[in-house]
Amino acid sequence: MKILNVVGARPQFIKAAAVSRAFRARPAIDDVLIHTGQHYDPEMSDVFFAQLGLPEPDRYLGIGSGTHAAQTAAMLIALERAIIEEHPDLVLIYGDTNTTLAGALAAAKIDVPIGHVEAGMRSFNRAMPEEVNRVLADHVAAVHFCPTRTAVDNLTAEGVVDGVHLVGDVMADVLYLSLPHRRPGALAEAGVAPDGYYLLTLHRAGNTDDPARLDAILRAASKLDAPVVFPVHPRTRNAMERAGIRAEGSLRQAPPVGYLDFLALEAEARAILTDSGGVQKEAYLLGIPCVTLRAETEWPETVVAGWNVLADADADAILAGVERTPPSDRPDLFGDGRAAERIADVCETL
Repeated sequence: MKILNVVGARPQFIKAAAVSRAFRARPAIDDVLIHTGQHYDPEMSDVFFAQLGLPEPDRYLGIGSGTHAAQTAAMLIALERAIIEEHPDLVLIYGDTNTTLAGALAAAKIDVPIGHVEAGMRSFNRAMPEEVNRVLADHVAAVHFCPTRTAVDNLTAEGVVDGVHLVGDVMADVLYLSLPHRRPGALAEAGVAPDGYYLLTLHRAGNTDDPARLDAILRAASKLDAPVVFPVHPRTRNAMERAGIRAEGSLRQAPPVGYLDFLALEAEARAILTDSGGVQKEAYLLGIPCVTLRAETEWPETVVAGWNVLADADADAILAGVERTPPSDRPDLFGDGRAAERIADVCETL
């Protein structure tokens, strides 16, 4: 069975690392990896392939950046050509990026079955480009690999009941495998000690493209009582430069880091501030309190469990969220680290 793994952005490299590893262990599955080039900086792409053991892409499309329409359109053209030439039995897409949507539409238009890893996630905020991408992808996919029971329930509420599989979260697979190999030197390079700093990530368009929100978040973070390690996403760096916003006070601006470096920074942080869905999950899995810099989340279970606080761009809520003590218990929300194996099991039966 030939499966096209379509990736293009940092979170997809992490998820595909687990799935591709499981596929490569199955002689019955021919795994073809396509990289659209949505994330193309070495710090956002090459280092993840190297550290996660992903094979070199069989096809690199080199699409690069652009507006949502321009980027998605360019991906559609290139992916359609690749799918026709490869003639796969299944196109596998991940998450909620423009790569996800382009892969889904390209396959659907030429009647190739689609599998969606991380299906069913909803923020219920259609102003987020990612929410539009994930909803549309789910409604053209034939196979839905859901990370949580909430995701299954979301699909059921939308009338999607066929081909739905609760498999667990593949990001948990990668984290559990990688944790012993995290790079502790990342802390020394950032000039911080365990439990003596906060970690900040910020990249969602809703935050970076609104100078007032971006400034409010960074001002709040700059007032925290310990250093704030801030690996800056290229989109965020460009937005800061355009708005004339500087990292001041407690903020320690740094370039993007690889997965094993970032995992080390996450695991030893006092708390994590983020607008990333994946980082919210990783914080929970590591037992690190999280403050989400949005008004909603795709992972409401982490909020209900008391380990995640929705602070939006409100300075008082951000500071209060950092000071909040999480509960002593942490329910198992994301599976046992075998989600990729379950995905491979399902694919072998298609």
